[in-house]
Amino acid sequence: MGMFTMRKPRGFNHQYIYVDERKEKLAKMEEKAKRELGMLPEKKFTPEDIRGKFVEGTTHLKRRKQSGRKPVHLGLIIILIALLAFLWHYLQTGEWAF
Repeated sequence: MGMFTMRKPRGFNHQYIYVDERKEKLAKMEEKAKRELGMLPEKKFTPEDIRGKFVEGTTHLKRRKQSGRKPVHLGLIIILIALLAFLWHYLQTGEWAF
């Protein structure tokens, strides 16, 4: 009976050697708090401040980013449809020209 029981695979936990994300996050929180209290001057706006915020807020984009998958480009789909239409026309008429 034990032949058909399924075990869950062992989880993977990668520990970074040179990066301490917790320390960086705490430093950012501390800097933000000091700026709000007026201990540090206001920071100039940079696009890096808001880059990636939308991805962090959505679960499906977060998973796509972690997996490294790229979305299929619209241009590739259009070219594929055109090639299939051209092939279909050739199979119907036997001529390569439209």
